[in-house]
Amino acid sequence: MTKTKIVVSFSGKDSTLALHDLMHSDEFEVDSLMATVTSGFDRTSIHGVREELLVAQANSIGLPLRIVRIPQKCSNEIYNEIMAEAMSKMKADGINHIAFGDLFLEDIRNYRENMLKPTGVTPLFPLWGFNTDELLHRFLSLGYKTVITCVDLTKLSEEFSGKIIENGFMDQLPKEVDPCGEYGEYHSFVFEGPIFKSTINFTLGEKKVTPDMFTGKDRFCYTDLIPD
Repeated sequence: MTKTKIVVSFSGKDSTLALHDLMHSDEFEVDSLMATVTSGFDRTSIHGVREELLVAQANSIGLPLRIVRIPQKCSNEIYNEIMAEAMSKMKADGINHIAFGDLFLEDIRNYRENMLKPTGVTPLFPLWGFNTDELLHRFLSLGYKTVITCVDLTKLSEEFSGKIIENGFMDQLPKEVDPCGEYGEYHSFVFEGPIFKSTINFTLGEKKVTPDMFTGKDRFCYTDLIPD
């Protein structure tokens, strides 16, 4: 049976686990990865990871990388235009499906579905509805290793930024924090695991606190990952 080609929206641990499952699927063939990079900063949007490390991930996994560049302070309208163009290029390559690592937030899923509906690209959510405690446990049990690159200081303390996620991590989290950070509590960078041919080596750099774009108050703590 011919497998259906699919692109995976790639960022942190959840999308890595979705990619893992799709790479072992009988129904889908992963064609490539897609990630947004903020122009000028040359870092992945939201996660703050250097583009060089993103490329290293794709090379280690052995999949082509589709980088979608967005401007700084990108409006939702401009973002949708840029993504529509990216979807058009996908369809021109004969790909009509894209997968996301979203877990349970209905508003995020609805946003993606509504955004993609005019493009004719079908979104898939391989991890949707699974218990997040169990997902994180499975992620670690498979042998994946990941580091936290950014935390929301209204939900987690600065000390979590730069922390390696390992067994016992969930016990350190405040009770109101989702184990997988689905509410934006933290974001991560995966550097080792079964789908990687080699470990992505890096050194922890400086931490930087940035303000909330709406309130102007300190909100996010990023830890720079410096490629070795």
